[in-house]
Amino acid sequence: MNAHPRHDLNEIIHAPVRLSIMAALAAAGRADFRFLKETIEVSDSLLSKHVIILEGAGYVNVHKSFVGKRPRTSLSLTDEGRAAFAAYTAVLRRITEG
Repeated sequence: MNAHPRHDLNEIIHAPVRLSIMAALAAAGRADFRFLKETIEVSDSLLSKHVIILEGAGYVNVHKSFVGKRPRTSLSLTDEGRAAFAAYTAVLRRITEG
């Protein structure tokens, strides 16, 4: 029997970089790739790697556009991602509040 709430933590979100991405997007609604990279203090390649995982899980939408001739990538949580993040933070509260 797995009674301790830690067993309910979402392993996709639980990685520190992915948790940081999810938290930043939950607060911002939509964020530019560069802004997100600077906010959570990671490299382009590390952010890209974790965004691919979150996108594959259906938690993050990746929006690509151009500003003039320059490509721009922005990110937002999907409805599923928002629900998964809310469930994850609820489990953290169960753990920390005993």
